[in-house]
Amino acid sequence: MPDNISVANSPKTATFQMRINPDVKNRAEDIYSRCGMTLTDAINVFLQQSLNVGGLPLLVTQNSKEALREQAIAILMSELKKGKDSVKSDKAWISEKDILAEFGTDV
Repeated sequence: MPDNISVANSPKTATFQMRINPDVKNRAEDIYSRCGMTLTDAINVFLQQSLNVGGLPLLVTQNSKEALREQAIAILMSELKKGKDSVKSDKAWISEKDILAEFGTDV
């Protein structure tokens, strides 16, 4: 099987059945219909993302919201540090203290 399979362009000849609570199914169908998708479309998107990342395309934890928040903060802090480090390594770096001193304002 090729590594770069595309769910959207692949022939759909297999079937998949599952049991699901009717209320859950209806609520999910309502959510996906607002995005212009059927439940089948949404499941195919999930499967494609699983293939793309080589696993579950989402975090599964007892507290996924907090885990996502912590991950986002870690990424943000890393990017901020990279930006700060790249500016400080530049010879044209002027500190806040120097700028304020230049304009006659004490720190």
